Amino acid sequence: MARDKSPLMIWGEYLGVRAATGLMTCFPTDQNLSTAGAIGSMFAKFNARRTARAAHNIALSFPEMADAEVVDLAERSMRYMFQMFLVDPFVMPRLITPNNWANHLVIGDLGEAVEKLIRREPALFITGHCGNWELLGYSLAVLGYPIAAVARPLDNPKLNDWLMGVREATGLRIITKFGATTELEETLDRGGQIGFIADQNAGDQGMFVPFFGRLASSYKSIGLLAMRYEVPVIAGFARRVDQTFRYELSCHDVITPEDWADQPDPLYYITARYNRAIESMIRSAPEQYLWLHRRWKSRPKHERQGKVMPKRLREKLESLPWMTDDEMTRIVHHSEVSSKRYAAEALA
Repeated sequence: MARDKSPLMIWGEYLGVRAATGLMTCFPTDQNLSTAGAIGSMFAKFNARRTARAAHNIALSFPEMADAEVVDLAERSMRYMFQMFLVDPFVMPRLITPNNWANHLVIGDLGEAVEKLIRREPALFITGHCGNWELLGYSLAVLGYPIAAVARPLDNPKLNDWLMGVREATGLRIITKFGATTELEETLDRGGQIGFIADQNAGDQGMFVPFFGRLASSYKSIGLLAMRYEVPVIAGFARRVDQTFRYELSCHDVITPEDWADQPDPLYYITARYNRAIESMIRSAPEQYLWLHRRWKSRPKHERQGKVMPKRLREKLESLPWMTDDEMTRIVHHSEVSSKRYAAEALA
């Protein structure tokens, strides 16, 4: 945390980033993206442990993919990760402005999301660690539709203050995760719109829903807010087009109160459906997902206890309108494998 860093370290990191940012302006953006991509490739080559983690997640998510394709996709995701972190945040304020955003943004299929934005109707906007989640909220603000985005503050307070200023310069409002409940409720009470990155691992006590054929822990807060305020959940993302600083904004699902009204477990339905939407985003550009992300780290209680899947959970899964026999079989299989592993570890 920031309080554990010395002032020298805080200022050193801050000045280093600012110097690197200034240096980058001396070169064309495409050249910077190429350089960052090369750094990502080297990272993938020399950091075998993290590359293996990414490849493992890819292989389980795309069982039909050949080993060579898995390795290639893992490396490409590393290239994209470094491009997004090392280049995009620093050129974004200069390249995406009210006057020239059309040179770098493509307005794709936004569907019902456009209507919600134009009418300024209260809504929850969600995305995942795919495409450029920072650029998504920033771009909406530049286009004249500022939302309140939930984000974790950086550990370095100097860097955090600087980047917060960049983010909020266009009207985007940042709500920090710590103690955000009251501010979220007040925003919705005023008819505001809130953005979340919704694919974080929620821990052992989270709600376990399908994600690429495996149960993944998700926070309940998004669904609970949607139900309490009867507002839609809109899922979309910003996908990089080619290897340039150009992104396409698209909407993958709009979940309305009418959709969950007759569901046997509305909260489970909402949470599972927006995770399904994030999966759809990733499938459209799998090289732009943060496969290093430990999305499946936490496991449901029955797996940790080495038991079979409870009947109640099976019924929840089977109640999802889009659930197929093949998908159900795959989820149960992965759960059984995990349960056996925990049981074996307990006996060891």
